[in-house]
Amino acid sequence: MEVYTVTIATGTSEYSGTNNYIFVTLVGEKGESERTLLDNPGLDFCRGAVDQYQVKSPTRLGTVLLVKLEKQKYWLEDNWYCRYVTVEPPGGDVVLTFPCYRWLIGDIKVEIREGPAKTLRDDSLPQLLAHRKRELQERQATYRSDTQNHTTNTGHLPQDVRFDNEKRSDFEHSLQYAWLAINFGRSWSDLDDFKRIFWKLRSPTAEYCMDHWKEDRFFGYQCLNGSNPRMIQRCKKLPKNFPVEPNMVQSSMANGTSLDKELKAGNIYLLDYAIMDGLPTNTIRGKLQYIAAPLCLLYQHPDEGLIPIAIQLEQSPDRDTLIFLPRDPPLAWLLAKMWVRHSEFQVFQLLSHLLRTHLVIEVFCVATLRQLPAVHPIYKLMAPHLRYTLEINCRGRTQLISPEGIFKRVVSTGGEGLIILAQREYKVLTYRSLQPHFDFPDRGVSQLPNYFYREHSLMLWEAIHRYYAVCSKEEDKQEFMAYRLGLYDGDNISLPSKLCTREELSTLLSVSIFISTAQHAATNNGQFDWCAWVPNTPCTMRQPPPTDKDAVNMEMIMATLPDVSQSCMQMAITWHLGRAQPDAIPLGQYIEEHFTEGRAKELIDKFQAELKVIEEHIVSQNEGLELQYLFLLPSRIENSITI
Repeated sequence: MEVYTVTIATGTSEYSGTNNYIFVTLVGEKGESERTLLDNPGLDFCRGAVDQYQVKSPTRLGTVLLVKLEKQKYWLEDNWYCRYVTVEPPGGDVVLTFPCYRWLIGDIKVEIREGPAKTLRDDSLPQLLAHRKRELQERQATYRSDTQNHTTNTGHLPQDVRFDNEKRSDFEHSLQYAWLAINFGRSWSDLDDFKRIFWKLRSPTAEYCMDHWKEDRFFGYQCLNGSNPRMIQRCKKLPKNFPVEPNMVQSSMANGTSLDKELKAGNIYLLDYAIMDGLPTNTIRGKLQYIAAPLCLLYQHPDEGLIPIAIQLEQSPDRDTLIFLPRDPPLAWLLAKMWVRHSEFQVFQLLSHLLRTHLVIEVFCVATLRQLPAVHPIYKLMAPHLRYTLEINCRGRTQLISPEGIFKRVVSTGGEGLIILAQREYKVLTYRSLQPHFDFPDRGVSQLPNYFYREHSLMLWEAIHRYYAVCSKEEDKQEFMAYRLGLYDGDNISLPSKLCTREELSTLLSVSIFISTAQHAATNNGQFDWCAWVPNTPCTMRQPPPTDKDAVNMEMIMATLPDVSQSCMQMAITWHLGRAQPDAIPLGQYIEEHFTEGRAKELIDKFQAELKVIEEHIVSQNEGLELQYLFLLPSRIENSITI
């Protein structure tokens, strides 16, 4: 009789343990062990427990290929989360690790494989080939490729892709807490009234924003390092629908230069919100809201930095169309900038944040779950970065399209406008624009000074790409082609037409990881900082854009900005979404060890060391800065989208 030592680790989150029966069978090249009930004296499979058992086999099994786990109800159904299983064969020469990281629900049998990554062509044994096939068949029955089109009820999602209980409780209570903490009913009468909602929720950057939001220089800074730093582009020639005359902006130019000279020198930049043009607007509590589709011209001034120099609030001007200038009456210029920032809120929340991070990553998530077995190297690479993707997106869609959704209640494009805006962006979204080493040159912003988002993004991109270039390997055709086709299923984003080389594969994986980590952090983590002071980035506008510069007064501004209820909700939403998550796992840290081989662990160590160097550089760069940019510190970037 051969005796194998089996160790089983139970999950550490709430309710991971079980009092149900757990059986194990070891499957080897030469046969199977006895089906063994795992039952030590005392309680087994408690939360966080690592339990050890003896499993017998009449004969030597040879190499252990699979571990069969079986759960049966004891008295009441009690789900169980298994982290991993280790097997020590007789003689104790080596310990084999079998990653699991899944829930066992109901009376169920599962089979798990040892940790080393294997492509289809690495397997030849019938038992392993059959296991790959069964696993994918089960997954494809569980995860349908049209998940993103129909699933808005998180209860329909499998437990393995849902929040842990602690995460769910924190998520559901934090927004309620924020709303109760700051919602009190009094209409705003002047700008200082907005300070009333800063009594509890605040941050140094939000307070800096409150003090400096009227400044042109601060407006320009946010185009580079705010919550939506991807919009700004170099302006080589003024758009035909933006008839700015040189004499209009001459007073904003440095001495001895002109608009024409600065255009040629590459110092003129543009924000163009044409995507907002003609959108249907929302109605909130029976009152129509308003939008604009601004064009904003900016100038990289040698002394003042990046500053706005002209704003037009519509895309199809006529002779009566206003072009707002810094020399205009101060309140007229201030209101024009508010309209630009209002468009920024719509584009940032729905397009830069939701569509270009959450929904793009959902494509990768569904394809990975449906087309790759857990032993596949790409699955092992991707799994830590897809955590909570499906539940987060289900909740996001509920808030977008349901009648009771938050965005319907607070955002000027809520409802039909949100859907049309997303559809417009989807049509022009390119794979190339998702790659930072192309995005910045394509927008002509590679030379803009103090563009910390650009500098930090490129450092992180290079580190991620180096890591995944080494981890990637030439793929067998069958499973990888199925994965590639899964990415295209349902007319998804414009991915590369071919993925034939190792470089093309590593780039694809790097794009997905960069988006789910660094890019999401850049657009999500600072939204409270930039949006909590509502006049800086208003979620809605209650009056139409001004048609007379001289008529703009404080009464008009207060009637246009969000009311107290909308302002409180905006602050609550941005705090809820932008706050540090209690279960955050930083970029490069892996609580689930899907890889068990030494070479993979060495690569992870090198990746972590490179991230540490980036962290030290960013910290050093920010020392002494009045306004620090720390959103892309690796320690503050989550390893996946969890909010």
